[in-house]
Amino acid sequence: MKKYLAEAIGTFALVFCGTGAIIINNETGGTVTHVGIAITFGLVVIAMIYTFGDISGAHINPAVSIGFALTDRFSKRDLMPYIIAQLMGAFAASGVLKLLFPMDKTLGSTLPFDTAMQSFILEIILTYFLMLVILFVSQNEKVSHFTGFAVGGTVLLEALFAGPITGASMNPARSIAPAFVSGHLESVWIYIFATIIGAVLASFTWRYFEDV
Repeated sequence: MKKYLAEAIGTFALVFCGTGAIIINNETGGTVTHVGIAITFGLVVIAMIYTFGDISGAHINPAVSIGFALTDRFSKRDLMPYIIAQLMGAFAASGVLKLLFPMDKTLGSTLPFDTAMQSFILEIILTYFLMLVILFVSQNEKVSHFTGFAVGGTVLLEALFAGPITGASMNPARSIAPAFVSGHLESVWIYIFATIIGAVLASFTWRYFEDV
């Protein structure tokens, strides 16, 4: 239960701070800025990895848990409890933000800037590289102590350049919760399937290199 609670709290922090930065940026006429939003997402990921990494691995992302479940570094029986905990944390965060900012229409939902296919492909690639960094850094004893900075830095980097186009989700829970709470469900399928595909492809890539 400690692992599951850690995942719920970690995902709550990610969604609360990350989508909260988007909402506050909208509410205050852009004071946080796009760069500030990207930095917020990166920093909260770093913080949660170093807070809960030793307890649950700090996946805080269903796609990451699915990717890990395809390796021998994560118990498959923990997969569904992890995903449930992550979704609970994400929904709790979006619920609190809805109470705090009831007039915000999207609550930081990820929405495509242009076509659905454009965002779908981008999200696959973004999540692929995020999962690749997670696996190659966290599972390498020589550099594993840098996992938080490597993963958080990757989130920040990808949010910086892809955020204006896709919202740079890379995380089904981060997209599902604000979409459901705000009622903007029209594009949520992109951020569920694309992120999972990207994580699975990265898992296969890591396994290929591990077998060399």
